[in-house]
Amino acid sequence: MNDRDLMENMLLLEKGVCDLYMHGAIESSSEDVRRVFSDSLVTALDLQEQTYDRMEAKGWYQPAQADSSKRSSVKMKFGSAAN
Repeated sequence: MNDRDLMENMLLLEKGVCDLYMHGAIESSSEDVRRVFSDSLVTALDLQEQTYDRMEAKGWYQPAQADSSKRSSVKMKFGSAAN
C-alpha cells in the first residue's frame, strides 16, 4: 500500500466518522451528549479538511468540475425554492 492509498483510506474514514458524529448530534437525548458529538464533529471535519488539502496539494484528489448546465440547473432549483 502506497502513501496515496493510505491517504485515500484516511479520507474515507474521516468522512465516515463525520457522518457518525453528525447523526449522533442529531439523535442526542441531552444537551451534554449533543455538545460532545458536535465538538467531535468539528474536530473530525478539521482533520478531513487537512487530509483533503494534503491530497489535493499532491494532485491525488481532484474532484470533477460540474459543467455549466448542471450548475445552472442547481441554481434554478434552489434559487426558486428560496423565493
